[in-house]
Amino acid sequence: MASELSEPTDADLLAAHVAGDDSAFSTLFARHRDRLWAVALRTCNDPETAADGLQEGLIAAFRRAGSYRGEAAVTTWLHRIVVNACLDRLRAARVRRAEPLPEDVDDLRPVRQTVGDAVDPADQSVATERRALVRAALGRLSEEQRAAVVLVDMEGYSVAETALILDCAEGTVKSRCSRARAKLAVLLADVLDVTEPTGAGPAAGATDGNPASGPDVGSLTRRGPPAAEAGAVPQAPTVD
Repeated sequence: MASELSEPTDADLLAAHVAGDDSAFSTLFARHRDRLWAVALRTCNDPETAADGLQEGLIAAFRRAGSYRGEAAVTTWLHRIVVNACLDRLRAARVRRAEPLPEDVDDLRPVRQTVGDAVDPADQSVATERRALVRAALGRLSEEQRAAVVLVDMEGYSVAETALILDCAEGTVKSRCSRARAKLAVLLADVLDVTEPTGAGPAAGATDGNPASGPDVGSLTRRGPPAAEAGAVPQAPTVD
Protein backbone atom coordinates (compact mmCIF):
# COMPACT_ATOMS: atom_id res chain seq x y z
CA MET A 1 0.00 0.00 0.00
CA ALA A 2 2.83 2.39 0.89
CA SER A 3 4.45 1.99 -2.51
CA GLU A 4 1.13 2.66 -4.23
CA LEU A 5 0.73 5.93 -2.35
CA SER A 6 4.30 7.14 -2.83
CA GLU A 7 4.95 9.90 -5.34
CA PRO A 8 6.46 8.90 -8.68
CA THR A 9 10.15 9.61 -9.12
CA ASP A 10 11.44 12.05 -11.71
CA ALA A 11 12.45 9.13 -13.89
CA ASP A 12 8.97 7.62 -13.54
CA LEU A 13 7.36 10.88 -14.65
CA LEU A 14 9.69 11.25 -17.63
CA ALA A 15 9.01 7.66 -18.68
CA ALA A 16 5.26 8.23 -18.30
CA HIS A 17 5.51 11.31 -20.50
CA VAL A 18 7.32 9.34 -23.19
CA ALA A 19 4.63 6.67 -22.91
CA GLY A 20 1.92 9.24 -23.59
CA ASP A 21 0.82 10.52 -20.18
CA ASP A 22 -0.45 14.05 -20.89
CA SER A 23 0.15 15.38 -17.38
CA ALA A 24 3.45 13.72 -16.44
CA PHE A 25 5.76 16.34 -17.93
CA SER A 26 3.86 19.24 -16.37
CA THR A 27 4.11 17.51 -12.99
CA LEU A 28 7.84 16.98 -13.48
CA PHE A 29 8.46 20.58 -14.47
CA ALA A 30 6.34 21.98 -11.64
CA ARG A 31 8.45 19.96 -9.23
CA HIS A 32 11.68 21.65 -10.38
CA ARG A 33 10.33 24.93 -11.74
CA ASP A 34 11.75 27.20 -9.04
CA ARG A 35 15.31 25.95 -9.26
CA LEU A 36 15.33 25.86 -13.06
CA TRP A 37 14.10 29.45 -13.13
CA ALA A 38 16.72 30.58 -10.60
CA VAL A 39 19.49 29.00 -12.66
CA ALA A 40 18.16 30.50 -15.90
CA LEU A 41 17.87 33.97 -14.36
CA ARG A 42 21.32 33.95 -12.81
CA THR A 43 22.88 32.55 -15.96
CA CYS A 44 21.27 35.17 -18.20
CA ASN A 45 21.30 38.01 -15.65
CA ASP A 46 18.22 39.35 -17.41
CA PRO A 47 14.62 38.27 -16.69
CA GLU A 48 13.32 38.43 -20.26
CA THR A 49 16.24 36.46 -21.70
CA ALA A 50 15.96 33.98 -18.84
CA ALA A 51 12.24 33.47 -19.42
CA ASP A 52 12.86 32.87 -23.13
CA GLY A 53 15.72 30.48 -22.39
CA LEU A 54 13.64 28.57 -19.86
CA GLN A 55 10.74 28.31 -22.29
CA GLU A 56 12.99 27.07 -25.08
CA GLY A 57 14.65 24.60 -22.74
CA LEU A 58 11.26 23.33 -21.59
CA ILE A 59 10.11 22.75 -25.15
CA ALA A 60 13.37 21.00 -26.02
CA ALA A 61 13.11 18.73 -22.98
CA PHE A 62 9.46 17.95 -23.79
CA ARG A 63 10.36 16.90 -27.32
CA ARG A 64 13.62 15.13 -26.51
CA ALA A 65 12.43 13.19 -23.47
CA GLY A 66 12.81 9.94 -25.38
CA SER A 67 16.55 10.56 -25.67
CA TYR A 68 17.03 10.38 -21.90
CA ARG A 69 19.05 7.27 -21.10
CA GLY A 70 19.52 7.62 -17.36
CA GLU A 71 23.25 8.36 -17.41
CA ALA A 72 22.59 11.29 -15.07
CA ALA A 73 19.77 12.33 -12.77
CA VAL A 74 16.69 13.74 -14.46
CA THR A 75 17.29 17.08 -12.72
CA THR A 76 20.82 17.21 -14.13
CA TRP A 77 19.44 16.42 -17.59
CA LEU A 78 16.82 19.18 -17.28
CA HIS A 79 19.36 21.72 -16.05
CA ARG A 80 21.68 20.86 -18.90
CA ILE A 81 18.99 21.54 -21.49
CA VAL A 82 17.84 24.78 -19.85
CA VAL A 83 21.36 26.15 -19.27
CA ASN A 84 22.37 25.32 -22.83
CA ALA A 85 19.28 27.08 -24.15
CA CYS A 86 20.17 30.15 -22.08
CA LEU A 87 23.80 30.11 -23.24
CA ASP A 88 22.69 29.76 -26.86
CA ARG A 89 20.52 32.84 -26.48
CA LEU A 90 23.33 34.80 -24.86
CA ARG A 91 25.84 33.84 -27.52
CA ALA A 92 23.45 34.62 -30.36
CA ALA A 93 22.61 38.03 -28.95
CA ARG A 94 26.16 38.71 -27.71
CA VAL A 95 24.70 39.85 -24.40
CA ARG A 96 27.48 41.28 -22.25
CA ARG A 97 25.60 43.82 -20.17
CA ALA A 98 24.87 43.79 -16.45
CA GLU A 99 21.30 45.01 -16.69
CA PRO A 100 19.62 45.54 -13.30
CA LEU A 101 16.44 43.66 -12.53
CA PRO A 102 13.17 45.54 -11.93
CA GLU A 103 13.28 47.44 -8.65
CA ASP A 104 10.32 45.52 -7.23
CA VAL A 105 11.77 42.06 -7.86
CA ASP A 106 13.25 41.55 -4.41
CA ASP A 107 10.14 43.02 -2.82
CA LEU A 108 8.20 40.08 -4.28
CA ARG A 109 10.49 37.57 -2.59
CA PRO A 110 8.84 35.84 0.37
CA VAL A 111 10.32 37.04 3.67
CA ARG A 112 10.68 34.41 6.36
CA GLN A 113 9.81 35.94 9.70
CA THR A 114 7.66 35.12 12.64
CA VAL A 115 4.78 37.18 13.93
CA GLY A 116 6.13 40.14 15.83
CA ASP A 117 9.47 40.25 14.03
CA ALA A 118 10.42 43.67 12.75
CA VAL A 119 12.57 44.26 9.68
CA ASP A 120 15.15 46.99 10.13
CA PRO A 121 14.79 49.29 7.06
CA ALA A 122 18.50 50.08 7.20
CA ASP A 123 19.45 46.39 7.13
CA GLN A 124 16.97 45.71 4.34
CA SER A 125 18.40 48.58 2.30
CA VAL A 126 21.95 47.30 2.75
CA ALA A 127 20.91 43.77 1.76
CA THR A 128 19.10 45.04 -1.35
CA GLU A 129 22.09 47.11 -2.39
CA ARG A 130 24.40 44.17 -1.77
CA ARG A 131 22.32 41.88 -4.00
CA ALA A 132 22.26 44.51 -6.75
CA LEU A 133 26.04 44.81 -6.64
CA VAL A 134 26.47 41.05 -6.86
CA ARG A 135 24.04 40.86 -9.80
CA ALA A 136 26.01 43.56 -11.58
CA ALA A 137 29.27 41.76 -10.86
CA LEU A 138 27.88 38.50 -12.25
CA GLY A 139 27.01 40.40 -15.39
CA ARG A 140 30.68 41.25 -15.86
CA LEU A 141 31.62 37.59 -16.20
CA SER A 142 31.61 35.68 -19.46
CA GLU A 143 28.56 33.49 -20.03
CA GLU A 144 30.59 30.33 -19.50
CA GLN A 145 32.17 31.54 -16.26
CA ARG A 146 28.84 32.82 -14.93
CA ALA A 147 27.07 29.54 -15.69
CA ALA A 148 29.78 27.53 -13.93
CA VAL A 149 29.96 29.68 -10.80
CA VAL A 150 26.15 29.91 -10.55
CA LEU A 151 25.75 26.13 -10.71
CA VAL A 152 28.59 25.35 -8.30
CA ASP A 153 28.60 28.22 -5.82
CA MET A 154 24.96 29.30 -5.82
CA GLU A 155 23.00 26.17 -6.70
CA GLY A 156 25.28 23.72 -4.91
CA TYR A 157 26.01 21.33 -7.76
CA SER A 158 29.26 19.41 -7.57
CA VAL A 159 31.98 19.98 -10.14
CA ALA A 160 31.18 16.60 -11.69
CA GLU A 161 27.46 17.39 -11.99
CA THR A 162 28.20 20.83 -13.41
CA ALA A 163 30.49 19.27 -16.01
CA LEU A 164 27.60 17.06 -17.11
CA ILE A 165 25.23 20.02 -17.29
CA LEU A 166 27.65 22.19 -19.26
CA ASP A 167 28.93 19.29 -21.36
CA CYS A 168 32.58 19.97 -20.64
CA ALA A 169 35.46 18.47 -18.69
CA GLU A 170 35.60 18.80 -14.90
CA GLY A 171 38.88 20.64 -15.25
CA THR A 172 37.14 23.21 -17.43
CA VAL A 173 34.50 23.77 -14.75
CA LYS A 174 37.19 24.22 -12.10
CA SER A 175 39.07 26.68 -14.30
CA ARG A 176 35.94 28.72 -15.08
CA CYS A 177 34.93 28.82 -11.41
CA SER A 178 38.42 29.82 -10.33
CA ARG A 179 38.56 32.68 -12.81
CA ALA A 180 35.03 33.78 -11.98
CA ARG A 181 35.74 33.80 -8.24
CA ALA A 182 38.94 35.77 -8.75
CA LYS A 183 37.10 38.38 -10.82
CA LEU A 184 34.20 38.56 -8.38
CA ALA A 185 36.65 39.02 -5.49
CA VAL A 186 38.00 42.13 -7.21
CA LEU A 187 34.62 43.49 -8.30
CA LEU A 188 33.08 42.94 -4.86
CA ALA A 189 36.10 43.78 -2.70
CA ASP A 190 34.34 46.79 -1.18
CA VAL A 191 31.15 44.98 -0.20
CA LEU A 192 32.27 41.52 0.84
CA ASP A 193 33.36 40.96 4.42
CA VAL A 194 36.88 39.56 4.19
CA THR A 195 36.42 37.83 7.53
CA GLU A 196 33.73 35.48 6.18
CA PRO A 197 33.92 32.92 3.33
CA THR A 198 32.86 34.62 0.11
CA GLY A 199 33.05 31.82 -2.41
CA ALA A 200 34.63 34.38 -4.73
CA GLY A 201 38.26 34.28 -3.62
CA PRO A 202 41.03 31.71 -3.90
CA ALA A 203 40.76 30.72 -0.25
CA ALA A 204 37.10 29.78 -0.57
CA GLY A 205 37.34 28.28 -4.03
CA ALA A 206 39.28 25.06 -3.75
CA THR A 207 38.99 23.59 -7.20
CA ASP A 208 38.30 20.02 -6.12
CA GLY A 209 34.83 20.70 -4.73
CA ASN A 210 32.30 23.31 -3.72
CA PRO A 211 33.20 26.26 -1.47
CA ALA A 212 31.67 26.39 1.99
CA SER A 213 29.52 29.34 0.97
CA GLY A 214 29.21 32.07 -1.61
CA PRO A 215 28.48 35.78 -1.59
CA ASP A 216 25.24 36.72 0.14
CA VAL A 217 23.24 37.27 -3.02
CA GLY A 218 19.84 36.46 -1.60
CA SER A 219 17.14 35.52 -4.05
CA LEU A 220 17.45 37.32 -7.35
CA THR A 221 13.72 37.20 -7.89
CA ARG A 222 10.57 35.64 -6.59
CA ARG A 223 10.47 31.88 -7.00
CA GLY A 224 9.20 31.37 -10.50
CA PRO A 225 9.15 33.10 -13.88
CA PRO A 226 7.84 36.67 -14.27
CA ALA A 227 4.09 37.13 -14.00
CA ALA A 228 3.74 37.35 -17.76
CA GLU A 229 5.20 33.89 -18.11
CA ALA A 230 3.53 32.25 -15.12
CA GLY A 231 0.61 30.98 -17.11
CA ALA A 232 2.68 29.62 -19.98
CA VAL A 233 5.97 28.25 -18.71
CA PRO A 234 4.72 25.61 -16.22
CA GLN A 235 2.46 24.04 -18.80
CA ALA A 236 3.70 21.35 -21.12
CA PRO A 237 3.94 22.88 -24.61
CA THR A 238 1.67 21.88 -27.42
CA VAL A 239 3.65 19.88 -29.93
CA ASP A 240 2.44 19.40 -33.47
